[in-house]
Amino acid sequence: MKKNDWKDRLGVMYSTNSDFKYNTDETVEEQTLPKDKQRLSVTLDKRNRAGKFVTLVKGFRGTEDDLTILGKMLKVKCGVGGSVKEGEILIQGDLRTKVVEILRKEGYRIC
Repeated sequence: MKKNDWKDRLGVMYSTNSDFKYNTDETVEEQTLPKDKQRLSVTLDKRNRAGKFVTLVKGFRGTEDDLTILGKMLKVKCGVGGSVKEGEILIQGDLRTKVVEILRKEGYRIC
């Protein structure tokens, strides 16, 4: 059955084109690359964090769900808190060496 939601058609009066597609703001998430093709970078950041250190993991290419799973795994194995925001994993504290070891054991490439 064809989805016919009137909210998707706001702003369109009438079209005579039989192949007309309504423009929606949906974005397509890219597929998650295999672990050995990922190029992750692990850095230390202190800006705008009230003087506290945060280990950042950047460069993950894939879905938000897979990024969240990786972030949770890192937080559990490091035994600290953190979050996943804007495509980055934030781990509380200066745990660069431990995070790099964990990621390498999991099969990720670190640059």
